[in-house]
Amino acid sequence: MPNRLANENSPYLLQHKDNPVDWYPWGPEALHRAKEENKPIFLSIGYAACHWCHVMEHESFENEATAAYMNEHFINIKVDREERPDLDRIYMDAVVAMTQQGGWPMSVFLTPEGKPFYGGTYFPPVPSHGMPSFTQILQSVQQVWEETPEKVYESGQSLTDHLLERGTPPAPGEAPQLDPAIPEQAALKLAQSYDRQHGGWGAAPKFPQPMAIRYLLRRAYRGDGMARQTAAHALQAMAKGGMYDLIGGGFARYSVDNQWLVPHFEKMLYDNAQLARAYLHAYLVTGEDYYRQVCEETLDFVLAEMTHPRGGFYSSIDADSEGEEGKFYVWAYDEVAEILDEEELAAFTQAYTLTPGGNFEGQNVFQRKIGLEALAEMEDVLAPARQKLYQERAKRVRPATDDKVLTAWNAWMATAFAEAARYLDRPDYLQAAQNNLGFLLKELWVEGNLLRSWRAGKALHRGYLEDYASLALALLALYQSDPNPEWYRHAVTLVEEIFTHFRGEAGNLYDTANDHETLILRPQETQDNATPSGASLAAEAFLQLAAYTGESRYTQAALQAIAPIQEVLTAYPTAFGNWLNALDFALAEVQEVAILGDPADRQTQGLLAAVWAQYRPDLVLAASPVPVPEGSPPLLADRVLVNDQPTAYVCRNFACRLPVNTVEKLREQLAG
Repeated sequence: MPNRLANENSPYLLQHKDNPVDWYPWGPEALHRAKEENKPIFLSIGYAACHWCHVMEHESFENEATAAYMNEHFINIKVDREERPDLDRIYMDAVVAMTQQGGWPMSVFLTPEGKPFYGGTYFPPVPSHGMPSFTQILQSVQQVWEETPEKVYESGQSLTDHLLERGTPPAPGEAPQLDPAIPEQAALKLAQSYDRQHGGWGAAPKFPQPMAIRYLLRRAYRGDGMARQTAAHALQAMAKGGMYDLIGGGFARYSVDNQWLVPHFEKMLYDNAQLARAYLHAYLVTGEDYYRQVCEETLDFVLAEMTHPRGGFYSSIDADSEGEEGKFYVWAYDEVAEILDEEELAAFTQAYTLTPGGNFEGQNVFQRKIGLEALAEMEDVLAPARQKLYQERAKRVRPATDDKVLTAWNAWMATAFAEAARYLDRPDYLQAAQNNLGFLLKELWVEGNLLRSWRAGKALHRGYLEDYASLALALLALYQSDPNPEWYRHAVTLVEEIFTHFRGEAGNLYDTANDHETLILRPQETQDNATPSGASLAAEAFLQLAAYTGESRYTQAALQAIAPIQEVLTAYPTAFGNWLNALDFALAEVQEVAILGDPADRQTQGLLAAVWAQYRPDLVLAASPVPVPEGSPPLLADRVLVNDQPTAYVCRNFACRLPVNTVEKLREQLAG
C-alpha cells in the first residue's frame, strides 16, 4: 500500500512511496499530528541522485521492523532538498553544529515545533565503524523523549537560539565601501592553496570549483599570469576523464580520489551549467580549442540527455543503475576490444586508461593519459572510436533521471547556452536558451509569483532568492544574445521583487520571501557552496541593472550585500567564489555598449560580432532597431543613428565616446 508520498510530484519523494514507513511530506498535516500526539519528528532530507540515500532506504526504510518502530514512535517526514532548499539549509546548519559535518541523506530529529535536538547523516542498519545502527539511534531518541522531555526541549531551544544568533543580520552602518586590494589577494590565496600535482583544491573527495575558476579567468583577463595558469591546470585536470565523461560528455558530481579518476557517478545539472561556462571562458581567454570542445560536449550532452521536449532542463542523472553505482559508465577491456577495430583499440589504449585488469573494481574508468597535442593528432581515430562506444553504451540500462525542472538550476544552464551562443556563433544554443527561458516564464511565473519546481505539468513551491536572482541574470544573458526587450523587462520585474520581498532593513538578503511559510528561522545563506548563494547572485543582478540603468539604488543594494562579507573572501576564496566575481565586477570600470540598427543589416551584425569577438567580463550590451521599443534598457535612451547607418555607442559609467559606424572604430573604442 503506497504511503502519502504517492501524491507528491518530486521523483525523490516518489521513490519512497512504497516504503512501509508512514512518510509525510513537509506540511501542516504532519506538523499538526506531531503536536496533537506529542511525538518527535524524524526528518529525512535527500535527493534523487544521492547514492547513500538509496542505500539507507534499502537498508532501513524498506525494512518492515524498522518502519514499524518509526511509525509507532515518530512522525516521519521526507523532504527533497532540491525542492525545499530553505529546510535543507536550516537543518543542515543544525546537523553541522551538532556533529561538525554534514551531508545526505540528512537525518534530523525535531520537536513537534520543528526545533532540532539530534541529527546526523547516513546511519547503517547494524553498528559499524564506530557508528551506532539506525535502530539504536531511534531507540535512544525515543527513550530520551519519554524519560526526560525537558532536556530534549532545552537542547532544541539552545540549538535554535544558536542558529538564530548566527543568522542575525548586521546593523545598518556607514556607507559601504569596497576594498580594491581584495581581488588580487584572493587570487593569490587561490594560487597558493592549489594542488599543483593533481589539480584542484583540497583533498579527496575532490569537488570542482567552477566559481573560483571563473574568478581566476577574470583575473587572467586583467593580465594575472598566475591566475591564468592555475585556472588552466584545474580545467585540464578535471577534463582528462574520470569525473568528465569522455564517451558521452558532461561531468559527474565529484572525484572520490585526488587524481579525478573515479567519480561519484551522479550528474547534476548545476555542475554542468557552471562548468560549461568555466570552459567557455577559458577558451575565450586562451584561444585553445580544447576548452571549447569540452564546453560544447557538455552542452550537447545536456541537450541530448537532460532536456524536456518543451525546453526545461532535468535536475540530475542517478549514479546507480541495476543497483550498482557507476555500472552504466565503466568498461571491461574485453568489451571494448570487441567493439573497436584493431587500429581504434591500439589508439584508444595509447590515449586512455584501458587495461585488462582495469582501474576501478576490475573495470575501466577512461582517463586521458597523453598530452593535448598528441591527443589532437590522434583525434581522427579516437573520435569514431568514442562514438562506437557511445552507441554501444546506449544499449545498457540507463540510470534514472530526476526529471523535475528547477528554476535556479535551469537559469544557470540557460545562461551557459546564451553565452555560448553569442561567443561561439551557435544558433542551436541560442534556441535552447530561448526555449528554456520561455518555458520558465510560461510555466513557473504564476500570478505574479515565481515558483521553484515543475514536473509533469505541475508547478510547486514558492521561489527562493536564488530562483529570482538566477532567472534575472539568465534573462539579461539572453537579452545580450537576443536583444528582445521582453527578456530585459522580465529581468527588471524579478529584481524589483527581490527589493520588495527578500531585502532586510540593513540591505541583507534573505533566502525566503517576507511572506514565505514561517519556519524556526528565516535563512540567509552567505557562503557559495556547490552552487552560488542567492545573495551573491542578487548582488550580480543589482550590478548588471545598475550598468543598464544608471540607477544608484541598484549599486547601493549591491554594495550593501558585498561590503559586510568582503574580508572573508581572501581567507576562504573557494567558499565565496561567486562573491569574488561580483566584487570584481563591482570594482571594474564597466563598459556599457549600445548598438542601434536593423538586426538583419550586415553592418549591425558586424558591430555585434565585434563586441563578442573576445571575452569581455566587464561589459553589458543593449541593442535595438530604430525606433527603440518601449521598455528597452535606459542605456538605449535618446540614441540616434549616425549617418543613417547602424551605430555603436561605447560608454563607461554612462559617459560615452563619439558614436561610430564601423567595426574597426568600434574595436578601437572597446580596446581603449
